Amino acid sequence: MPPLNLAIACKGRFYYLYLFLDIFSRQVVGWQVFEAESGQLASELLRDIYQREDLRSQQVVLHSDNGGPMKGATMLATLQRLGIMPSFSRPAVSNDHPYSESLFKTLKYRPPYPLQPFADLTSARHWVADLVQWYL
Repeated sequence: MPPLNLAIACKGRFYYLYLFLDIFSRQVVGWQVFEAESGQLASELLRDIYQREDLRSQQVVLHSDNGGPMKGATMLATLQRLGIMPSFSRPAVSNDHPYSESLFKTLKYRPPYPLQPFADLTSARHWVADLVQWYL
């Protein structure tokens, strides 16, 4: 008998969306959904975007929230190695990056927003891929 692959939505289980937005064009330049919040994963995604978009040292400023993955040593070392200037939101100020906040509000109020938890990581990634395609 083949093994059963049961994907059960579990209360209290979260997926983490990392999304990089070019504030000038409002284009989503990269995103990924992970099962963990991690500076290592965010750094890998940033390196991929850097190569794919053919960026150069001192060409980009990365503005982010004050979350651990974005302010951690791994991400800061990656930013320094790539020549990307870090910029962070002011503590307790939710509107320092209005373009990304606007995108996330659009994400949450778009009609196909899921009312139930995602069954698994793949489902979450498919949903975000559809959202990004729609947003373009």
